[in-house]
Amino acid sequence: MSIHKKINKVSLRTLQSMKNKEPIAMITAYDALFASLFDEEVEMILVGDSLNMSFLGQKDTLSANLDQMIYHTKAVCNGAKRAFIVFDMPFGSYTTKEEALANAIKVYQSTCADAIKIEGGRDKLEIVEYLTKNGIAVVAHIGLMPQSVRADGGYIIRGKTQEDKIELLEDAKALEKAGAFMVLLEGMKSDIATTITKTLKIPTIGIGAGNGTDGQVLVWSDMFGFFEDFKPKFVKRYLDGASLIKDALRRYTNEVKSREFPSEDYCY
Repeated sequence: MSIHKKINKVSLRTLQSMKNKEPIAMITAYDALFASLFDEEVEMILVGDSLNMSFLGQKDTLSANLDQMIYHTKAVCNGAKRAFIVFDMPFGSYTTKEEALANAIKVYQSTCADAIKIEGGRDKLEIVEYLTKNGIAVVAHIGLMPQSVRADGGYIIRGKTQEDKIELLEDAKALEKAGAFMVLLEGMKSDIATTITKTLKIPTIGIGAGNGTDGQVLVWSDMFGFFEDFKPKFVKRYLDGASLIKDALRRYTNEVKSREFPSEDYCY
């Protein structure tokens, strides 16, 4: 039985109180069915723009748009009653503080999301501060930022030089001061992720950032082995999902063709 089988809604204060006490478990979800399955086992669910890579077959996350993300977040909110739900603001939806606030308000009014996530360091301070002062809970995202993949020339691991480590640490401290209640650390050397975590008073969530953060997040289709195109180094597969589905489908197809299914047990 899961240690998390309880109905109390996970709140922002719950997550903040877990720092230095209990690691936070976070997973992505994009629909009500899987959100309901994940709800009792994790503290946080991220409705990530990764959905277009996993389920639309796109090569990056940039094609996700606000209406699409709102649709999937509504579905997740319908399925998850306990977990803290984070809406991943898509590319182009927060280029100015005014645009960011207008879109975040639309998210809050259209869904039951508990917070929004935006990518960027000190270049996004004004936006983070403006959002938090207007009642929007913000998860900041630094390190490897998928929405900047074309500008950066690929998926670049951060924190390989001392200069870059200093940049990341200063970004994190500034985002905390601007009002972010959590920082997601992606694709960076584990030593700087640990340093950031120890420096900040707010929780950190890691993905490809080592074991020294306050919690971890993975894309569900990666960790359950449904996405087969490639497997990042940081992903541990907890299930060989694609093989299980293919095997079950093969058995179903064979039974249909042999007329073994439906047998009398499955007929009216």
